[in-house]
Amino acid sequence: MEDYTLPFWIYMGVLAVFVGGAMKKVLVSHIGAAPTLVAWLGATVLVERIWAFCLPAVLVLALLCLAGCLYSARNAPPPATLPAEGKAVVITGCDSGFGKATAKCLDDLGFEVFATVLDLSGDGARELQRTCSPRLTLLQVDITQPQQVQQALLDTKAKLGLRGLWGLVNNAGVCVNFGDAELSLMSNYRGCMEINFFGTVTVTKAFLPLLRQAKGRIVTISSPSGDQPFPCLAAYGASKAALNLFINTLRHELDPWGIRVSTILPSSYKTGHASNHAYWEQQYKHLLQNLSPSLLEEYGEDYITETKDLFQNFAKTANEDLSPVTRTVVQALLAPRPLVRYYAGPGVGLMYFIYNYLPFSISDKFLQKLFVKKKLMPRALRKQSGLDINLHHHHHHHHHHHHNNNNNNNNEKKLDD
Repeated sequence: MEDYTLPFWIYMGVLAVFVGGAMKKVLVSHIGAAPTLVAWLGATVLVERIWAFCLPAVLVLALLCLAGCLYSARNAPPPATLPAEGKAVVITGCDSGFGKATAKCLDDLGFEVFATVLDLSGDGARELQRTCSPRLTLLQVDITQPQQVQQALLDTKAKLGLRGLWGLVNNAGVCVNFGDAELSLMSNYRGCMEINFFGTVTVTKAFLPLLRQAKGRIVTISSPSGDQPFPCLAAYGASKAALNLFINTLRHELDPWGIRVSTILPSSYKTGHASNHAYWEQQYKHLLQNLSPSLLEEYGEDYITETKDLFQNFAKTANEDLSPVTRTVVQALLAPRPLVRYYAGPGVGLMYFIYNYLPFSISDKFLQKLFVKKKLMPRALRKQSGLDINLHHHHHHHHHHHHNNNNNNNNEKKLDD
């Protein structure tokens, strides 16, 4: 092995520290694609340089990378945050879930909160009225009704006087159904789009003039299912995917106006009517009444029931501590340089890593295992596999195929019950 000169080692060291720092940034902040690209390119250059080289060098470099990581971690200054006092923020969907928790949290911090609720006399609205400061304003808004959105805008303007609006937190959203894409009614797709997409677009457009006036922030609570194909969430995921694209386009269009746009991607939490048993039972009955008999026959009622039960169990075990989400909303509103995306809650960063960097065969399996572990096959496929077994036996055990057929018929009956 030839001797490498000192400048070479200095060059490698600097590169390693740089790459280590960049990698750490990428892993910590999940920023856009550019830094990730820089980091990977740096790593590639390093590896390529070392290739002609021996093992000790690789170890030295690994240590240097680690040192770079630790160094940049220690020297990162604590993030200074902007003051909350005197900043006005509109939050949609505050009857329950993230909206209600965020309204409380921002009110505690000293923001002037305008919270939209579907029902002014509902439990959520009453609780906010009771527990928050007199600064809080409740607005009755169904975001699918443009005239109600306009009214909320007028009320907000009247309160603000000549001041602008610092923040809009787009939280209102709904998952109206849960099940295979083919078994989802068109009304499910339209319902999700109407609220999650069109509703949010209406609200955002309405408040933009006030936001531009204050060079404010738009914070949107979306969902990983808008970026990744979760089984049984096609309708909800498609509406969030449309929303994500809208928000990301706004991001660079509003850059010249000084408006910062962030998206928050939470893991699964107990919010809205996720744990409302009666709601899902009613949705289930509605589905059975409206599905075509042939589809019901091919998938089987037991298959649909299993999906419903799995989802209810999933909702039951969902996280009830919403603080990771409220914390990130505060960061997005008060950080001098807010991130484009925030991953809120355990496992979301990992989920995106698997989805973005591993082959589909792995990421698909991961999503299936992570979410809904279905045991049953659709009925038509169960029948088919029953027949396959029959044919298989017929070929191989000609001499006692009679006895096998009986067995299989019994099996089939069991499967259909």
